Amino acid sequence: MGAMTRVAALRSLARTDAVRDAWTAFWLSRFVVVAGGLGAVLAWGVRDDNAVAFDPEGLTRPFGGGWDDLLAPFARWDAVWFLEIADDGYLESEPNRTAFFPLYPLLVRAGGFVVGSDLAAGILISLACLFAALVLLHRLVALDFGRDAARLTVLLVAVFPGAVWFSAVYSEALYLLLSVAAVWLARTDRWMLAGCAGGLAAMSRSAGVVLLVPLFFLWWRSPRRRLGDLAWTALVPAGVLVFSLALAAAGQSFFAPFDAQEAWSRTFAGPFGALVDAWEAGRDGARALLDGAPAPDGAFDVRKLNVWLLGVLVATLAALAVAVAVRRLPAGYWLYVLAALALPLSYPVEGHPLMSLPRFVSVLWPLHLGLALWLLRRPPAVRSAVLAVSLLGLAAVSGEVASWGWVA
Repeated sequence: MGAMTRVAALRSLARTDAVRDAWTAFWLSRFVVVAGGLGAVLAWGVRDDNAVAFDPEGLTRPFGGGWDDLLAPFARWDAVWFLEIADDGYLESEPNRTAFFPLYPLLVRAGGFVVGSDLAAGILISLACLFAALVLLHRLVALDFGRDAARLTVLLVAVFPGAVWFSAVYSEALYLLLSVAAVWLARTDRWMLAGCAGGLAAMSRSAGVVLLVPLFFLWWRSPRRRLGDLAWTALVPAGVLVFSLALAAAGQSFFAPFDAQEAWSRTFAGPFGALVDAWEAGRDGARALLDGAPAPDGAFDVRKLNVWLLGVLVATLAALAVAVAVRRLPAGYWLYVLAALALPLSYPVEGHPLMSLPRFVSVLWPLHLGLALWLLRRPPAVRSAVLAVSLLGLAAVSGEVASWGWVA
């Protein structure tokens, strides 16, 4: 009885540590997001041409005045798509909508019915998912690497410059929660629940199917290694299948979610084919900027975008190399990152091949875990410098997003 009491006490302490550390990372990062976004809007205003062109119905600015300014980093760009889907679903006249998977807009629709505003519901759902994801991630990392690694990992995830979307009306926070939950449940040998979480993750974004990679490796390393446990992972691709079947039942194409990628100008360039295109686009963009060429017409300066995204790619590949070099990191974790990166790096967008890469990277928590394990072996000044750069990047990206600038 005494041993059981001690185990229960240790588990309770671990949960308390997870909540405490997650809360610190949560409020610090969201304060930076709001401060950076609001500061940019008050200082430089918003790009009205982008606001009118991409949100003609004003879905991201329903409250007026200071409230819209305060919520600016939470309601921009793809938030319009999610709000439209929550409002009237997937329309045949809007085939591009099927690129956005249904779980998050369904939750927004339900939440909007309760609170009276889809926008407010979307923000609250994203914030709740982010906090829950940080708590679960802390507990997952602490299982194998201890509290110091867990605390630093959740902080790195929360202050990553792409983390601005974790509190926006985007599906990133929901996917982060479900992907972490799937791995945590598999790590603790709860395979039915792990399969359910993975299936829901795949219903929030198509890339959720790559969760099969870490789940398989965790099953292989499990002392039990029962085929019945592995069978539950079939629920992961079932999440995509359910969406396709629902569209087909509604009279649309079964392949609509995949055909929509072409509508967004994504085409297959071969495995990791975007690497060459990204280098050329970033190089050409840097040359044009250095030569002082006039900015092209459009919603954003594609030259600056390609240079910025090339920098994100280089940093991501460096972080992946660190994750692989840290031998304590399970192979299934960094292979999950590699598989997840293979999708955007094999289907580039014409003209700006790495579009949305910071969003895709933001949910790849093993990158942050690998970096945390590496930083814990370095002097505290190095950790502080990395966190400071991340916080400054988060503030800058939040400001750009809030003013209707395109950064991903």
